[in-house]
Amino acid sequence: MTLIKEGDIFPELNKIINTTSLLGKKLILYFYPKDNTPGCTNEAINLRDNFSKLQQENFEVIGVSPDSNESHIKFSTKLNLPFKLISDSDKKIMNSCGVWGEKKLYGKTFMGVKRTTFVTDENGIVLKVFNKVKTKEHFEQIINAFNKN
Repeated sequence: MTLIKEGDIFPELNKIINTTSLLGKKLILYFYPKDNTPGCTNEAINLRDNFSKLQQENFEVIGVSPDSNESHIKFSTKLNLPFKLISDSDKKIMNSCGVWGEKKLYGKTFMGVKRTTFVTDENGIVLKVFNKVKTKEHFEQIINAFNKN
């Protein structure tokens, strides 16, 4: 369960994600488990392929995972991503947002990133929290939810 809910003002997380400097823009902040994995690649490609439409709607896109900056650079270059990826190897951002926690897969329990996206308006108010991200259709999820608000 995330700590940040719809209707909340998105918190200032650290100097890397300066939400105050993003005021006036809508923000798509998406948390994903790992660079170069199928679901994470599909999600990044879906957002990349629709990035110009997101820009037309005044969205800023930032992806966050525990991977290193070096991994992000390789992933971003390989996929030609037009948006920023942030390394959260110490998991401070993910813990602050409640997206790092216990997960279960194939009967095993482990700690990991709960794939989550936060969408804010120009005033930093959280319009939507996606806990069930459809990686190949994430742009559509975001636009449909945003257009309802």
